Amino acid sequence: MTIYRPQGRNTGASMLVIPGGGFHAVATDLEGTEICDWVVRQGMTCAMLKYRTPQVWPRVDGKQQRPKVLLGLEDAQRAISLLRERASTYGIDPHKIGAIGFSAGAYLVINMSNTVARTYQLTDAADQQSPRPDFAIVAYNAKVLDNSKGRNSLELQTWVEISPEAPPTLIIHAMNDPVDDVRNPMAYALALTDAGVPVDLRLYATGGHAFGMRPTDDPITREWPREVRQWMESIGVLGRFRSGT
Repeated sequence: MTIYRPQGRNTGASMLVIPGGGFHAVATDLEGTEICDWVVRQGMTCAMLKYRTPQVWPRVDGKQQRPKVLLGLEDAQRAISLLRERASTYGIDPHKIGAIGFSAGAYLVINMSNTVARTYQLTDAADQQSPRPDFAIVAYNAKVLDNSKGRNSLELQTWVEISPEAPPTLIIHAMNDPVDDVRNPMAYALALTDAGVPVDLRLYATGGHAFGMRPTDDPITREWPREVRQWMESIGVLGRFRSGT
């Protein structure tokens, strides 16, 4: 976990950034440090997580299965707990710690949001802190849709847990994502709504997958950071001020 301090004004809010990489690697620049550059400009502390990879998802009867122990989830939960335990040291509000994840990292954010159970042995005071983020941002997520039910089904995989205690969530996705079917975020958004969790779903026609903050001709690649900023203002994490981006 690498800590980046805010530039100028410190709002007290913080963000754990969890890059993607398909659980084969961690895209620490595209969906890590480049995201933190933007986060600190918002007056927030940023923590970029490099979680353990690779971790193969096993197949049973040709169908991919979630590992019983998800190493990346353990690392993400530990990171949130450390941020809360060290809040005074880092100059952050322990009740305004969010998480943003991309692709595989988005899947980890979904898991963090819906459970406080851990698969590793508690070791110190940090592990007594809640591992659930106070707000969650999910970008081009996968591995939640049960696509064996047909194209019109929005049923979740059996391993996906939904908790009414999940934090307010913003979901961002492109309709033409060739890697992660847009039905993944749609199914997750509907499940959160059914559980009474506030959720905003922002879909764009084009943009593909793994665009990070690198602008292209597709509007999503240029507009999603502003959408995130406005959403954080709307839920009271940030006050209104102009940061330039």
